[in-house]
Amino acid sequence: MTASLLTAAQVQVGDKLPLLALPPVSRHTLALYCGASGDHNPIHVDIDFARNEAKVPDVFAHGMLSMAWLGRLLTQWVPQSQLREYSVRFAAITQVGERITCAGEVTEKFERDGQACVRLTLTTTNDQGQVKLAGDAVIALA
Repeated sequence: MTASLLTAAQVQVGDKLPLLALPPVSRHTLALYCGASGDHNPIHVDIDFARNEAKVPDVFAHGMLSMAWLGRLLTQWVPQSQLREYSVRFAAITQVGERITCAGEVTEKFERDGQACVRLTLTTTNDQGQVKLAGDAVIALA
């Protein structure tokens, strides 16, 4: 999917971004992200560490991986150059095997420094509807 420049006339409050449905989180995905990001925290890739040191049953996804997925959702909707603000709050741990869906909705239209903008609410959720990551973004419109 190629992102396109959107105008203020094309975007309305309540518009939803096309969903980004991801395959189940795998150990392979976590290992690849670990290498690509430089985040080598063993809680994300070493099951022995997770069980014995952290006292959790399994490794789990990096929070910043979920943030990257939301970034992909945004840049599939508009070019990266239109992104003005982006922030998230971590709500729950994303477990190995979960299928994550990224969603966004336009919640506000406004003008900033003479430029039309929209604010979006963003979420990642699992198949049971549990929010894993929540955030917002501001997008400048053409």
